[in-house]
Amino acid sequence: MCQDHDETRGGAPVPARSRRKGAWRRILRSRDGAAAIEFALLAIPYFIIIFAIIETFIAYTGEQLVGNAVDTMARRIRTGIITAGNTNSTEFRRAFCDEVSIMIKCSEAEIGTPNKLWLDVRSFTDFLDVPDSVPLTPDGDLDTSAFAYSPGAQKTINMVRAYYRWDVITDLIRPLITNVQPASGDNYFLIVQTSTVRNEDYP
Repeated sequence: MCQDHDETRGGAPVPARSRRKGAWRRILRSRDGAAAIEFALLAIPYFIIIFAIIETFIAYTGEQLVGNAVDTMARRIRTGIITAGNTNSTEFRRAFCDEVSIMIKCSEAEIGTPNKLWLDVRSFTDFLDVPDSVPLTPDGDLDTSAFAYSPGAQKTINMVRAYYRWDVITDLIRPLITNVQPASGDNYFLIVQTSTVRNEDYP
C-alpha cells in the first residue's frame, strides 16, 4: 500500500492529511483582504445611516420653508391683505403653494383636494381657545375633520396652521421625532407649523 508523502519534516515524510490541516490553519490565520471583507459587511448599514441623515436634513429644511410660508400668510391675514371676502380657500392654498414652490410642488389636484398639504385657518375669541396639539385619529394618523378656512375680521385672533406629509425613504429617525402613525404602506414625516396673530384694525 502506497502512502501520499510529498513533504518531509526533519527528514521524515509528512502525511497528506496533516498538510491539509496546516493549509486550513494558514487560511484562517491569514488577514489578506480582511479590510475589504469588513467593508462589504458594513457598507450597506453605513450608507443607509448616511442617507437617513441627509434625508432628515432635507426634511428639516422643508419644515423651515413651510414655517416661513405660514408666517407670511398669517401676516397677510393680520394686515387685511387676505380676508374671507377677497380670498377663498382655493386661492389661499394656491398662494401658500407659491411660497413653498422652491421645494414643494403643488399640482392643481393637490390645490383643489388636499392629499399631502393641509391648511387650517380659523379665528378665535381668546388665545386660550387656540389648539396647541396636533389632532390625531384613534389609530394615530392626522385627523383633518375639523380643518377649515375661516379667517376673521379686524382685531380678531387668527390661527394659520399648515400640515405637510413629507415622504421619507429611510424610515429610521421619524418614529423618534413624531407620534403620528402613518397609514399602512405610508412613510412620511409630518411637518407642522403654526402662527397665531391678532388682526390689525385695518380699513
